[in-house]
Amino acid sequence: HTARKKWTHYFWEFLMLFLAVFCGFLAEYQLEHKIERDRAKELAKNLYDELKNDSANVVLKSENRVKQENALKYLIKYFKDSSLTNVSKPFVLSFLYGINFRSPTLFEPRTIVLEQLKNSGALRYFKNNELQKLIGDLSVAINNINDRRELESSIRLDYINPLMIRHFDFDFQSQLTQDGSISIFDAANEYEKNMEIIPFQLKSLDKLDKQYAINILNNYCFNALNSTRTLHFKKYIEVNAEVLKLLRKEYRLK
Repeated sequence: HTARKKWTHYFWEFLMLFLAVFCGFLAEYQLEHKIERDRAKELAKNLYDELKNDSANVVLKSENRVKQENALKYLIKYFKDSSLTNVSKPFVLSFLYGINFRSPTLFEPRTIVLEQLKNSGALRYFKNNELQKLIGDLSVAINNINDRRELESSIRLDYINPLMIRHFDFDFQSQLTQDGSISIFDAANEYEKNMEIIPFQLKSLDKLDKQYAINILNNYCFNALNSTRTLHFKKYIEVNAEVLKLLRKEYRLK
């Protein structure tokens, strides 16, 4: 014969079972939150490193653009006021920096971590609403820069490259770079510093429409390079700085 258990016995059994399940739930809940926090910090660190590198890069590209814009302004004035039969060394350097060079001013933001955040849904790990908004603003700024890069590429393809191919002295470039054994960038930098004069003769001068060339250079300088730098680069720099500042604050990054 088995004695009947009191109701209090069943109550305590239920309570113990409930507490065991509840504590398991709390442990799992805490573990999930820890995993999310760790994942958020990892993503924040990766995004921080990506943006920090680009923040330095875009400043350098902006400085190079200022140099290119000044070179184009010099060319515009020279085309208006000076003879093109025997051009000066500053004209030649301005032709190189203003027309021939592009990559020193080309800024391509890295978006590996940013795209991972958006496409995988990992942006939810960032609980700060302001940070989420700023990341959205950053995406818009990057898209605008990419659109401007396409615009600049089309202007170069349609107008700048034909002008260079028709009138540039490639014999000068061959001598400057020692038949390509030195990069054009290093060679131009060295040529700018020394007193050497390498002969340069604009080609097909009889086919050069000065006013048309001036219009091309003005369009490229002000409607492409300058507006991209003063509007879209500037906006990216501002948003980039705000995101870095908030990431440092939220995740104690350096």
